Parts: sequence; structure tokens; C-alpha cells
Amino acid sequence: MHKKLHHNLTNTLLTAFIALAAVMFLLPTVLTIANSFMTSSEISANYGAMFSNMTEDKKTFISDTVNLKFIPDKVTFDQYKSVLLKSPDYLLKFWNSVILTVPITVFQLAVAVFTAYGFSRYPNKIKSIIFFAYIILMIMPYQVTLVPNFLVADKFGLLDTRWAIILPGIFSPFSIFLLTKVMRRIPNAYVEAAKLDGANEFQILFRIHVPLCRGAIVSIGMLVFIDYWNMVEQPLVLMRDPDLHPLSVFLSQINTGDVGLAFAVGVVYMVPTILMFLYGEDELVEGITYSGGIKG
Repeated sequence: MHKKLHHNLTNTLLTAFIALAAVMFLLPTVLTIANSFMTSSEISANYGAMFSNMTEDKKTFISDTVNLKFIPDKVTFDQYKSVLLKSPDYLLKFWNSVILTVPITVFQLAVAVFTAYGFSRYPNKIKSIIFFAYIILMIMPYQVTLVPNFLVADKFGLLDTRWAIILPGIFSPFSIFLLTKVMRRIPNAYVEAAKLDGANEFQILFRIHVPLCRGAIVSIGMLVFIDYWNMVEQPLVLMRDPDLHPLSVFLSQINTGDVGLAFAVGVVYMVPTILMFLYGEDELVEGITYSGGIKG
């Protein structure tokens, strides 16, 4: 009886802690969405103390109390009208993010599928050394490789172009490393059975490995998309033309103007990642928790 009571108490405390952590994690997102529907006057009344002394060249912290509100007094769509209809700069930056992120995600996965298949199907010492080099590159912070990337892009005349970001992103080792680990867990008996049926390498890849790794591929694709959707350092260093910058870079400049627009643009910025998560939630969970991707 005592053990059961102790077990129930532990579960209750753990559940309460997880619920509190979830609420704290979701609080900024809920606050952003709620405030995006507020009028400019209401936002100024709630947060004016935070931004009254904020200019482009000087930011002063003010310790006045800020009123955090989750329910607008009056719901308005003026902020979204300004973002989507009246201010083309915001949509331009949004599409810059799409143009950079989508090709990187698609082609990085394509490169990873073929490369991981080669690493997993025909292992040898040379490939082991190359794969170890991929691991070293993956664990290195991007700031370490930023200067070499800049020099290479400058050498090939890619600076101030989208290719300076897209090409290194396509050949990033992150997807190759994870997908190789997944493909190595596929039983060799599947491949041998396919060979007995006369399957060639492409058929083995696309009819056995890719279907079995579908959850992992979707999971990796979502992680890659989110990573490059939120990139800041690469565009700032490799693209000096502000017209080419993605929305992730442009977001930091919005607070110097209308704070209400900052909330609306933040919501628009979150939409693709939220939709992606809602669509691929099952595959994401399966890819993370069941890395082999094979069910009996």
C-alpha cells in the first residue's frame, strides 16, 4: 500500500512538472499569436514601457512593469493586412526564406539517400574514414566553418547570391550521418531476397531501403527544414544584399518600428513549421523513437 501511494505521488508530481514545463514552453507562442490580433493602441498600452526608448542606434532597458495579455480587448486584423497586403517587404523576405530552405531540404535528402546507401551497403576502410570525416564536420559549430565557407564562396564568385547558402546546405553531413545509421539497421536478408528476385541496386534502394526508412527521411527532412528556416549567420555573412535576406534575419529589425507588426510577422513566420509538424508528427515520432524503421 505504501509503495503504491509513493508511486502515485511520484507520477502526480512528474505529471505536474511536465505540464508546467509545457505551459512555459508554449507561453511565448500563445502570447505572440494573441498579441498579433491586438490594436496598436492596446499594444502600446501594454508594452510601451519596453519600446518607448528603443531606436535603431540605441536601446535602453526600462524596468517599468509590462502588462502581458493573452486575450485582446478588441480583435483586429489590421496587423495582418499590413503584413500581407500593404507591406511587400515582409512577403519578399518570406519567399526568400522559402527559396533558400526548400531546395536545401529536398536536395540534401536526395544526396543523403544515395550517399547513405553507399555507406551502408558496401562498407570498407576508405568509406569508414570518409564517414568519420562526416562526423567531424557535423559536430563542428557552424561558426568554425564560416570563414572557410566565405573564402570558398568568394573564390567561386558566389557571394551575394543564394547559391552561397544553397550549395553548402545541399551537401551538409547532418542528413547523411543520420540516414546511414538508419540504413545500417536494415537486415541484409531483405537485400539478399531482393537479389534472388533479380532486383538491381536502384530497385533495392527505392523498393526496400527508402520505404523502410520513410519515417527517418521525413524526420530528417523536418529537422533540416526547421534548421535552415531559422538560419541567421549564413545570410548575414554570405549575402550582403538585404533584398536577399530571409525573414529570419529581417525579424530582428521589426521591433524598431511597429511592435504590432512584429507579432503578426512572427505568426506568419511560424506557420510553415507548425503546418509541417502537424502533417508529419507521426513520422517524426516514429523516426526518432524507432530509428531502425522496420516493423516485424
